[in-house]
Amino acid sequence: MSRFLRIAAPRSVAIIDQPSVPLQAGQARVRTIYSGISAGTELTAYRGTNPYLTSTWDAESRLFQPGQEALGYPLDGWGYSEVGEVVELAPPEGPLAGAAGNDAPVQVGDIVWGIWGHRDEGVLAAEALRGHVLPAGMDPLAGAFVRVGAIALSAVLAADLGPGSTVAIFGQGVIGLLATRFAVLNGAKVIAVDGIDARRNRALGWGAVNALPPSPALAGEIRKFTGGAGVDVAIELSGNYRALHEATRAVGADGTVIAAGFYQGEAAGVRFGEEFHHNRVQLLASQIGSVPNRLRSRWTVPRLQQTVVDHLANGLVDAPSLVTHTFPLADSAKAYELLDTDAQSALQVVLEFS
Repeated sequence: MSRFLRIAAPRSVAIIDQPSVPLQAGQARVRTIYSGISAGTELTAYRGTNPYLTSTWDAESRLFQPGQEALGYPLDGWGYSEVGEVVELAPPEGPLAGAAGNDAPVQVGDIVWGIWGHRDEGVLAAEALRGHVLPAGMDPLAGAFVRVGAIALSAVLAADLGPGSTVAIFGQGVIGLLATRFAVLNGAKVIAVDGIDARRNRALGWGAVNALPPSPALAGEIRKFTGGAGVDVAIELSGNYRALHEATRAVGADGTVIAAGFYQGEAAGVRFGEEFHHNRVQLLASQIGSVPNRLRSRWTVPRLQQTVVDHLANGLVDAPSLVTHTFPLADSAKAYELLDTDAQSALQVVLEFS
């Protein structure tokens, strides 16, 4: 038998047993070691605010369409930060039937990262795991940060940072802290913004030059810190509309705001007739489905992810230190409740599989 996590209804989690399925040709079975819970996308499903619950994303028109095909509860297969060990392979058929050694995408015993949801084991096309093998000696827990790290790195690349740049990063959760670290490694001066003391302290430990709480005086404080100029760029990662508005106030004239948070519902607290209009602020969205437009001839999502793996493997980004809580799969309900209700103490919450 194998278990998987089900979001049965808003704020209701269940663990479901199901038989292990035999592999089909070309598939791999991966035994899960760790699975990170997203405090953004997954909590929108847990809380019932995710737009996929009321609309269907039409990939052809690239529009959300209200309709009967929208996702509904129960929700199975959520989770996008898994890492595990390849324990079984089924040989491919046809021309690839003899693939082995260096030609095979993975080998039994490889530690791989990927997306197969919060479950004991993932059954995936072996080819889908090509390029997902963690380097020898790398902490498997770090592999649970590849996908969220790519989200952070994409936002930093969109911000076009370099030595001498100034950036305010709003939201110092897991992705915000990773963005802070990547921005520092790019040579930028980072002002971290978050309402939780512990997160601001972590940002300072990862190289931010200043860390400020949200307040009505925030934009003025940023102006003072930057000699009156405001920051060149702000990256908003909290998904809070008020923070998005404050980001438009933090940048100087002709500055840029990278909106990388997962915003829910209608905007409240955003006033585009004020600093946004008068300072000619440019607003760009960043989302992991693609790389920034100006980089598309050379960067791809796989390159983003491999860059994150390299930084994790060489110790430049100590992502495992962001883990504050681990739970066995059987206690998943407690893990979600913690993330939902106690942001002061919970940062990265991870499900651990024995």
